[in-house]
Amino acid sequence: MFKEFKEFAMKGNMIDMAVGIIIGAAFGTIVNSLVADIIMPPIGLLLGNVDFANLFVLLKEGKVPGPYSSVAAAKAAGAVTVNIGVFINTVISFLIIAFSIFIVIRSINKLKGKEEAPPAVPTTKDCPYCISVIPIKATRCAHCTADLKAT
Repeated sequence: MFKEFKEFAMKGNMIDMAVGIIIGAAFGTIVNSLVADIIMPPIGLLLGNVDFANLFVLLKEGKVPGPYSSVAAAKAAGAVTVNIGVFINTVISFLIIAFSIFIVIRSINKLKGKEEAPPAVPTTKDCPYCISVIPIKATRCAHCTADLKAT
């Protein structure tokens, strides 16, 4: 059983997939940091010092009454919140990752398109009378002697 598992795990596709997942997770972490630490602070500043990471709607106060200065403070008090800012950050992260994947796949498709050879120009055709294969420039069939100029 261990031998079968080892053969399965060592297949090339499995290792490629594992490497892709690890790189994808690392890329996701980088994008999340980009959104939370670089993109959102200037946007929040432009919108009047809004901290998107702590933008929330209070649904129910916790054991300690509000107001709460952050999502963490509200959660620590046991409050129920809708974390709008965290959701906005997640949506922006998703859009950046989706756009990046689109660019990568588009580049791969362009490379694949360049590798494919153009379709070969036909050098033969079928005689419409006897269905024999003849050269494309032929004006008379060599098999049935039919005149091909009329067709």
